Amino acid sequence: MSPETQPRYLQGLAKLREIDGHAGERVVASLADIAPDFARYLIEFPFGDIYSRPGLDLRSREIAVIAALTALGNATPQLKVHLQAALNVGVTREEIVEVLMQMAVYAGFPAALNGLAAAREVFAVADAQPETA
Repeated sequence: MSPETQPRYLQGLAKLREIDGHAGERVVASLADIAPDFARYLIEFPFGDIYSRPGLDLRSREIAVIAALTALGNATPQLKVHLQAALNVGVTREEIVEVLMQMAVYAGFPAALNGLAAAREVFAVADAQPETA
């Protein structure tokens, strides 16, 4: 049985699609030629195991991820994906900005400023998208 037909993988793929839409799938696809096993792990562990747990809702999980990636200070591409994911699961722009401002206290002003810059870019892209009904 191939890994792509295993329940853990399928659960992770469904959760990835629920959170990230096609953006997450593009990240996974971009790894297919260099690290297909890593792409599979990315679906199985974070999304199949962790995001699928019942302890937190998706809004709370994405708020935590935004805070963590902002604090890291070196994960802007991943931060942008998760900023969009947060919007996808119902986190408001105002809540995102508040989380990023909070990071100034714990991760420093440069990290918060970088996070706000990433949010500005994600919001601009979202604003440029045609609305779908």
